[in-house]
Amino acid sequence: MRLDVSKRSWRMLETATVAVLPMILGAVRIRGIVASFAVLAVVSGSATAGPPYVSDDPEPTDYQHYEIYVFTDGMNGREGTSGASGIDFNYGAARDLQLTATVPIAYQSAAEGSAVAGLGNVELAAKYRFLHQSEIGWDVAVFPRVFLPSGSSLVGERHASFLLPLWMEKDWDNWSTFGGGGCEINRGGGSKDFCQAGWVLTRQILPELQLGAEIVHQTADTKGGYASTALGVGLRYDVSDNLHLLGYVAPGVQNAAQTARLSWYASVLCTF
Repeated sequence: MRLDVSKRSWRMLETATVAVLPMILGAVRIRGIVASFAVLAVVSGSATAGPPYVSDDPEPTDYQHYEIYVFTDGMNGREGTSGASGIDFNYGAARDLQLTATVPIAYQSAAEGSAVAGLGNVELAAKYRFLHQSEIGWDVAVFPRVFLPSGSSLVGERHASFLLPLWMEKDWDNWSTFGGGGCEINRGGGSKDFCQAGWVLTRQILPELQLGAEIVHQTADTKGGYASTALGVGLRYDVSDNLHLLGYVAPGVQNAAQTARLSWYASVLCTF
């Protein structure tokens, strides 16, 4: 199960809130896969959103700036534990446009003890913000993502998939709220198309500390599988202007035994 709650006409979102391109060679970003989370954030005070949450935000990386996440994530369910570790690379290619690449080193550990690891589903994506808070009170963006077939026969999905989400965000005082969702074309083997939706509320508690809570839902992504819902809490601590620590944990509340009893994410973010 891949949690990557991603990004989808303005008026529809206002009334119902819950609903790549070749990358610079050599600037590879390695991020989460499979039931993982993932993300992206703009480093700018209380408006910062995205990671460590499953839900994404509509704010692209600043023009000609970089965000690099060194991360680990995972989930634990009845059949065992799975997740990934790697680097998440984002580049502000133009005003309101962010390019993203993900190359995950994924792992799966069965409940009985056997474990495998290898190159997972490489991800290529582009985030484009087409509406701004200064114009309509909300930021709104699309964030299409392509997941390539797994680089290993041991982990990940052996077929490509495509996710087209829509994300929105509003900031005020020390608060920020963002979320949205979309559906993924995920046909191959025992997999099936599915949809995801999530919403986050964060508050800047201290100048360097932000805390938040999230609810995220996903329909079944396998034939005969189960829908899932989780409630998560996250934090972001700014060590300096260029170094940040992020953490997240989310226990499952719907079909947890069959999907994910617990999910987590942790990363070190470098911005420049």
